[in-house]
Amino acid sequence: MARILILGGGERGVWLAGKLGEQGHATRILTRQEGRRAAIEQAGAQCVIGDPDRLGTLIGALDGVSIACWLLGCAHGDEDQVRALHDLRLRSFMVKTIDTTIRGVLYEAAGTVPAQVLAGGAQIAAEVAGRNEIPLALLCADPADRERWRAEAVGAVQSLLRVA
Repeated sequence: MARILILGGGERGVWLAGKLGEQGHATRILTRQEGRRAAIEQAGAQCVIGDPDRLGTLIGALDGVSIACWLLGCAHGDEDQVRALHDLRLRSFMVKTIDTTIRGVLYEAAGTVPAQVLAGGAQIAAEVAGRNEIPLALLCADPADRERWRAEAVGAVQSLLRVA
C-alpha cells in the first residue's frame, strides 16, 4: 500500500487520513498546531508538526510519500499568507516534488479561500504537474457539502494511486 501525506490537519484531513488508513494506506498529516496531534494520531495517522510557509519543515514529511494532498482550501489567517499558500508556497512545493518519491498530487480547489486564489492555485498545480509529468487531481467539491467532498476526496486519491 501507499504512504499519503496530507497537508492540512483539520477535520477534513483527519477524516481522509482515517478513511485511507482503513484501506491499508499509511498516512501522515502535516499540521502547524501541536494541539491537533491527539486527533491526528487517533485517526491512525502519523503527525508531523510543520508549516507550508516554511518549506524546510516539510523535508522529513516527504520521505516515502507516494501521494501529497494539498488540503488548504479553507486555510485561514493573514490574507497574504493564505494567498502565498496557493501561489508561491504551492509552486515551490510542486517544483521540489520532482526530486522525491511523490507520484501524484491532490489539490483542493474549493473552500473558504477566495475563489480567484484557489483558481490560481489550480492553474499553478496543473502547470507544474504537467511540466514534470506528475499526475494531478483537483478536488472541486465544496467542503460545506461534507458527503460530496468526502466521496470526491477518496475517489481522487484512489485515481492517483492507480496511475502513480
